Amino acid sequence: MNKAGGATRGGGKVMRALGAMSGTSLDGVDAAILDTDGERISAFGASAYRPYGEAERSVLRAGLGQWLGDPVTRAGVVVDAAHIALLGEFETPDIVGFHGQTLAHDPRGKGTLQVGNGAALADALGCPVVWDFRSDDVRLGGEGAPLAPFFHFACAKWIGASEPLCVLNLGGVGNITYVDPRFDGPEEEGALLAFDTGPANAPINDFMQMRLGQEMDVDGALALRGTVATGALELFLQEPYFSRMPPKSLDRNDFPEMIELVSELSDADAVATLTAMSVAAVVQAMEHMPTSPKRMLVTGGGRKNKVLMEMLSVSTGCPVEPVEAVGLDGDMLEAQAFAYLAVRVLRGLPTSGPSTTGVRALVGGGTISRP
Repeated sequence: MNKAGGATRGGGKVMRALGAMSGTSLDGVDAAILDTDGERISAFGASAYRPYGEAERSVLRAGLGQWLGDPVTRAGVVVDAAHIALLGEFETPDIVGFHGQTLAHDPRGKGTLQVGNGAALADALGCPVVWDFRSDDVRLGGEGAPLAPFFHFACAKWIGASEPLCVLNLGGVGNITYVDPRFDGPEEEGALLAFDTGPANAPINDFMQMRLGQEMDVDGALALRGTVATGALELFLQEPYFSRMPPKSLDRNDFPEMIELVSELSDADAVATLTAMSVAAVVQAMEHMPTSPKRMLVTGGGRKNKVLMEMLSVSTGCPVEPVEAVGLDGDMLEAQAFAYLAVRVLRGLPTSGPSTTGVRALVGGGTISRP
């Protein structure tokens, strides 16, 4: 295997890339085909999803927050097997972008850990695999997250956007990308600003699992029946993270007090309050935008939560829509992003920069493993 090298510019060959993403919500693996030269999107292809079984999810939960030892090893085995099973269903692509599963993220301390063996995937699938996307960024002083913004820029170009917009991803953790499509490329100063907003679905899912044995608040149905506890919400917003200037990033478990803040509430009131906390974090993030975006496009599982989306519409001051409104697939956008980034790594193009992760200079992170 070898590390990606320096940047080259100019038109590249359009490649059929297969991207895979296993997010912090621990629901399963998304996989999607993207035809791209690493700069422009040529076409979106087939996609597929493989949910984790409850036993697999338990193994992954046991590994969260761990850096070494048996829980990490066992989580890696689950991640590799799930990805090989799903990605093997596709016709062999030119390249695979394999994110792996984040177990721990501490860019200012121990670093970042995504389990999953790209070399094993390359052997199993019979094609090159780009993986370990975040480590180089962290090593060079960046947050290592979020990594989708360069792809969000390509999406803004693909939909023909002409004015600044925001792409809000509501997975386990929320992250936002401000995109100004008037620039030619994502690496230009002013084209992008991206950072993690705060907790999104993870605390809601954790609460639902703990209290009710359910994976999530489907469609926001439970939150709809509840009342937001404003005192708990105000305490949440005192978290120092919100006053930090971006770029900045979070680990899935960085806000453990959220569950404690709602522990004495009824199920419905607790979930309504956790949902309001996720929205309030986004509202705080909007204060850092260079200009007011003309629209907010929402991706990730949170866009299916009707209460959350309504709260966003009321609170953010700009039109809020799921990415499907512009012809994108909110279930597969992150998988497509890692397909896109894989081609960039192969071409030696940057995958992150000062305005997206806080890294000191443009960096093209990623390890390339060949079968």
